[in-house]
Amino acid sequence: MSQNPDDIVLSARNVVVRFDKPDGSGTITVLNGVTFDVIRGETLVIMGGSGCGKSTLLNCLIGEIEPAEGEIIYRFPDLGEVDLAQADSDTADTLRKRFGILFQSGALFSSMTVAENVALPLQEHSHVDKEVIDIVVAMKLQQVHMLEHRDKRPAQLSGGQKKRAGLARATALDPEILYYDEPSAGLDPVTSAAIDQLMMDLSGKLQVTSVVVTHDMDSAFHIADRMVMLDQGRILRVGTRKHFDELRFANPNLLEGRDLQLIHQFLNGAPTGPLTDADGTSLYEKILVNNEESGTSRHS
Repeated sequence: MSQNPDDIVLSARNVVVRFDKPDGSGTITVLNGVTFDVIRGETLVIMGGSGCGKSTLLNCLIGEIEPAEGEIIYRFPDLGEVDLAQADSDTADTLRKRFGILFQSGALFSSMTVAENVALPLQEHSHVDKEVIDIVVAMKLQQVHMLEHRDKRPAQLSGGQKKRAGLARATALDPEILYYDEPSAGLDPVTSAAIDQLMMDLSGKLQVTSVVVTHDMDSAFHIADRMVMLDQGRILRVGTRKHFDELRFANPNLLEGRDLQLIHQFLNGAPTGPLTDADGTSLYEKILVNNEESGTSRHS
């Protein structure tokens, strides 16, 4: 995968996010100097345990959370370089139309049919006739193998079908970047593998850049071109899938430094290592407990 500067569609530079403590005694740093690039056309996986900051990072990348420090720079030929962290509301809205987002739950509107959910972005953000919208909706549903379910409501769908419908809606405006928030969450292994394959198929057919937030290692190693390992709000390592695969199968006793040992433990789901203390409680569990006590557990 080329790393020519002209091929970089997104750069996060020294991103810092802090939240106020509920008791007013100060702030909690959730992201601490996060820096990485996203290459146009690749699938980049952002991984890490619960509570490490991945969902907060995703919300920064799509403009839902404004960082306290740092830049989130998008590069599109017709827009030039735009720092989403500093953009005015009109520019930010224009930029967001280039995104498609598959939320963890699918986030479908329960009062609408599948077809109506997919049509909504077109109705809100395009100026085409209803007949054209109907054709586009049919095409998008066909791409995710959901056309026969177009008249169903979300309550009538399985978990995997909701993800497929959500993906059809995410692609309705032909985005240049697709964001996925835990796409395999709540799915059985077979359905999860089917969603992974669908993501890969769509990336190839639509020529989009994909950024996937997950802690599912089977999924990550299946879909990724490159990977970012996040821990306690900081980037431990950015590398190719091959690089992380070599780390996964390395002898942990030969890995120098806590960071590499931590990555190895996480990739293998090992019960012992720097993520786990002597009492058997993982570092992430302790962070979650502390965050719940301080009222910040929602920022994962």
